Amino acid sequence: IEQIQQADLKNIDLERVRDQFIFCCYTGLAYIDLKQLGKSNIRKEQNGNYFIEKPRQKTGQMSIVPLINPAMTILKKYSEEEDFREFKWHVLTNQKMNEQLKVIGKVSGIEKSLHFHLARHTFATTITLSNGVPIESVSSMLGHATIRQTQHYAKVVAVKLKNDMERVNQLYS
Repeated sequence: IEQIQQADLKNIDLERVRDQFIFCCYTGLAYIDLKQLGKSNIRKEQNGNYFIEKPRQKTGQMSIVPLINPAMTILKKYSEEEDFREFKWHVLTNQKMNEQLKVIGKVSGIEKSLHFHLARHTFATTITLSNGVPIESVSSMLGHATIRQTQHYAKVVAVKLKNDMERVNQLYS
């Protein structure tokens, strides 16, 4: 995420695609759910915190995702109003978005070919599961109909943990 955020893109359209991708890394939204996102989907709690409440297009399952600061900062960038929920951005087609992400990946020095679904994967693995968020909560935020759909992300985290611990073990060998 950091490499992508720090890339000097020198193009406003690439910047917008990057911001939308990073926003989804922090919210877990799928492409179509990002495209459909509007002010009415962003609610404010009594304690002042914000969250996205939106049925997933694919499953119809309600997805409720707390908005963390990096995601709100991105929305503020695209709002001319004091209320960041008045954000305005153009979302390209999924195909065009993926084409732009490949360019962004190259500029960022990322060898892996970027595509939009990686944002959702990043949310599930790097942002939530790797930071101790229970799989049931992740499943709910992703709007999965069953926890089984979320379990393949947990396998990725388990492999990462295993590799990390192997490196730690080598330090003590």
